[in-house]
Amino acid sequence: MTINSIAGITNVALCNTTLQRAINRANSLPGIVVFHGRSGLGKSFAASYVANRHSAYFVQCKSTWTRKAFLQAIAKDMGLLIKGSLSELMDAICEELMLSGRPLIIDEADHLADKDRIFMVMDLYEGSQAPIMLIGEERLPQKLSTYEKIHNRILEWAPAQPCEITDVEQLASIYAPGINIDQQLLENLHSATKGITRRICVNLDTIAAFAKNEGTDTVTVANYDRPFFTGQAPKGRAA
Repeated sequence: MTINSIAGITNVALCNTTLQRAINRANSLPGIVVFHGRSGLGKSFAASYVANRHSAYFVQCKSTWTRKAFLQAIAKDMGLLIKGSLSELMDAICEELMLSGRPLIIDEADHLADKDRIFMVMDLYEGSQAPIMLIGEERLPQKLSTYEKIHNRILEWAPAQPCEITDVEQLASIYAPGINIDQQLLENLHSATKGITRRICVNLDTIAAFAKNEGTDTVTVANYDRPFFTGQAPKGRAA
């Protein structure tokens, strides 16, 4: 796996460009960006790379989190040992964002919007003016549109894209390193999975296991006849 192979993947590049837009914005422009799309397009994979590249603070929200749990998770990623009220946590996090100049990436931000906790993001932004990226499912923009104060602070909406065939080739070098996979097989995989990153990776891992078991470093349509995993649930037996 190389940095260049990861950086060139479509959604990694798109996520990176979107965060850079917030980082390099003019002082008069808002600093919140949104990277959104349906499940399986590799948004979290892209976010992890972008967080490392820009030394961003990164949290992945959970459905069970309270307001305090959300702030505590950010504080933990920052290495802050704060035991206090919500306002004390908020103030400490804002101060760290402002002094460090580092961005904040919030994955699974739908959980904040679904439970009316999204205003905490506005508080973080207003208290620090730091670049903030929200990542969520394809309906996240519609959810945020109901909160005018947040919606007016969005600099850019960036929809994640299905993988292109070039992405499949690059992912093959990551999930099936050292294995020569026939171009036609890769194209068949791309078509069968409809460009869904997660399903492509699952199939590439299966192909890698097949090559290891067969003792070969070449996999083609001729020697690999297994059905691709497409995410479709198995059908039950007919009555």
